[in-house]
Amino acid sequence: MTGIQKFFPGVHALNDAQFELRAGEVHALVGENGAGKSTLMKVLTGIYQKDGGEIEVRGQPVEITDTRQAQALGISIIHQELNLMKDLSVAENIFIGREPMKGLLLDKRQQNRQAAELLQSLNINIPPETLIKNLTVAKQQMVEIAKALSYEGTRILIMDEPSAALTEAEIEDLFRFIRE
Repeated sequence: MTGIQKFFPGVHALNDAQFELRAGEVHALVGENGAGKSTLMKVLTGIYQKDGGEIEVRGQPVEITDTRQAQALGISIIHQELNLMKDLSVAENIFIGREPMKGLLLDKRQQNRQAAELLQSLNINIPPETLIKNLTVAKQQMVEIAKALSYEGTRILIMDEPSAALTEAEIEDLFRFIRE
């Protein structure tokens, strides 16, 4: 991201913002409230459209106009406020809107199998049939990460204040997971 500009009525939220990352890197954007951290990430994920500047993904200039386009480019975000449906299972939350089908019917067995494989590949020990409301906030965060990584081609994963609602032990688990 080079020279990114973003204006809101009466506010110049981003002025010549720059951000560069490479495969395998972990970055932390740090600054005061109102510094533009979340705004910059929302521009990268298509929630907001930039008012100026350039974005390149894998060396190619792109215009990210919405979240679906960002996902197609391999960019996913996990918001600070978790976006899970508490009365649905882990598997249902991971694949909501992208459920495996058998003809016209939902293939729940395949959905649970795919979720179990994904969770296992990420070393997340949660049964896919577990209801979200029965998980700790830290485990819900892990489900959000699994959901974000379940989109084919995810190469950039943005977490907005992922440790805000976690205990010290849960933060250590999260950081260990990120390192892996």
